[in-house]
Amino acid sequence: MHQNSKYLQKMRIKQVLKEKHLTQPELAAKMGVSLSAVKQMVKADSLTTATLEKIAIALGVPVWQLLVSPADVIPATGVTISCPHCGKPLKITGV
Repeated sequence: MHQNSKYLQKMRIKQVLKEKHLTQPELAAKMGVSLSAVKQMVKADSLTTATLEKIAIALGVPVWQLLVSPADVIPATGVTISCPHCGKPLKITGV
């Protein structure tokens, strides 16, 4: 795992909240925990797998999306891949 994974984990939780247009109080309600518990989770240096799973379920995302940076999730512009059926190059120009 990346040496900055703890930092990224905190950052991704906040980013996913923003992407989903959710607030920390809304996440707390979805998880059935207090707002202070959610704030502690977001600020924590590390979280258990079980806690990450609960957050992911509440946010409607797979756990891995809480652990990787946006650069790891969003493909680079201009990436070219080949069609698995005909072999023709396919250019990905954006998300």
